[in-house]
Amino acid sequence: MAVAMAACSLGLHLSADNTFRAFEKTTVFKGSSAADATKLCYITHKTRLSSSGITIIPRASTVTGTVEDGNQGETDTIPTPIVIIDQDSDPDATVVEITFGDRLGALLDTMNALKNLGLNVVKANVFLDSSGKHNKFSITKADSGRKVEDPELLEAIRLTILNKMIQYHPESSAQLALGAAFGLVAPSEQVDVEIATHITISDDGPDRSLLYVETADRPGLLVDLVKIITDINIAVESGEFDTEGLLAKAKFHVNYKDKALIKPLQQVLVNSLRYFLRRPSTEESSF
Repeated sequence: MAVAMAACSLGLHLSADNTFRAFEKTTVFKGSSAADATKLCYITHKTRLSSSGITIIPRASTVTGTVEDGNQGETDTIPTPIVIIDQDSDPDATVVEITFGDRLGALLDTMNALKNLGLNVVKANVFLDSSGKHNKFSITKADSGRKVEDPELLEAIRLTILNKMIQYHPESSAQLALGAAFGLVAPSEQVDVEIATHITISDDGPDRSLLYVETADRPGLLVDLVKIITDINIAVESGEFDTEGLLAKAKFHVNYKDKALIKPLQQVLVNSLRYFLRRPSTEESSF
């Protein structure tokens, strides 16, 4: 299912209760159709969240640590926070997976915050493996019952989840790029964008190409990547956006007029993304 090129621009800000709020205005990306331009995101505050859909799978292993806790004399490793937004695995819902070692609970507050963005959590699953506890949600838009396709609403989902993680697990702040803006402790290391940025494009059949981008994370990155792509009239069909600590990793299925990108167009896209990602500052509208 194609990612909609007409997006509701959510001006995000941090409110007094430490949650993201949004106001609505319409942004139409270049290359969008008239039908897409009519789509709006609706921010609702309806329906009390039920936890009956959550499945808890018994714990399989425990993450051990190496960093000494000065108060208790025990060892503990702060795991790398990971948030994955997956548009490929389910045709009817947006799948979100959250991992933070074995520290995460049922995340009911996070799911309530998602409902405040006009979303329904239609299915939730919790499982554990050697990397820790994985919380996986299937999310749809409350007004239509369909998966989320608007890039700015997807970014609002990501920022809301990361904000809640920092709120309930302050130790994650030092490991997230968002921690520099909203956390108690900013990351101690800075990612060199020149070194961290990797962009590749490969054919994914005759009708589309696979774009992979890895770079330093920051608020608004998902929206800006989609805008850069669509500004040169390349369509984004679907993809996955991963937040792994200070890095962001994106995979987009893209096409140009329903065909895979030819080599010259691939180079234009790579050059455009590299120029944008290496800029030292971010426009305020991206936050």
